Amino acid sequence: MAGGGAAPPRRPLTLAEVEPGSENERLGVARDSMLRNPLILKAELGKPQRNCYTLPGFDFSYGLYIHRTDGGVPEAIGHWNTVKPRTALVQKMPRDFITMNRGALKAGYTTAHEFNLYYKAKDIRRKDDECSRFKRCPPKVPADLTYGITARPCTPIFDLLQHKYKELWMEQQRALTAAQKIEKKKSQKDKVYETRTTLLRKYPLPAKEESFWHMPHLEKVGPHLSTFPDREARKKAFSASH
Repeated sequence: MAGGGAAPPRRPLTLAEVEPGSENERLGVARDSMLRNPLILKAELGKPQRNCYTLPGFDFSYGLYIHRTDGGVPEAIGHWNTVKPRTALVQKMPRDFITMNRGALKAGYTTAHEFNLYYKAKDIRRKDDECSRFKRCPPKVPADLTYGITARPCTPIFDLLQHKYKELWMEQQRALTAAQKIEKKKSQKDKVYETRTTLLRKYPLPAKEESFWHMPHLEKVGPHLSTFPDREARKKAFSASH
């Protein structure tokens, strides 16, 4: 551009600016809205893309306008506005129940009702220094202490590419297998083999129950053999014996 100035913004195209044979020439009924639709508007040869939005005039200033409330330079030279100091708010400290409980016990109070009356009579508050941990006991930090989180160590990429961790694990497994074999051989040498005699001593066979001879036709009869013809005869014999 001549003079080094910035190019004016590309405003929306109007029907008056459309020349015959141009890219955006419309036949028939033409409206300004056709030239403000980015889906219909065609790019002009050798020119930047136009903005399809309706913009204000060239004399419009973009941004937020703030009205001056301080009077500008004349008012600043005429007098000086000082900021009024704020009154510090008095913070109400919490109750010192330890001191109040100690005093109540010394006074001879034991019940909860007496303790509440003592709290109302003597409202003792904690001191400002007691509520601040740093005022009471400031932390002792060495002079060469570095604050923050320690940096993560770099990843050993060469060990990963060479499968070093796999080889270390394989060596550990081989050493573990060899140690287990040696331990198994030692246990087999010290092991005493069991024989039938030692097994019978540890686990003797159950004693065989002695069975008496029974008549063959009474083998299938139950343990309670009934010799009475009927129940009435059995009841008479039972009542006679008892």
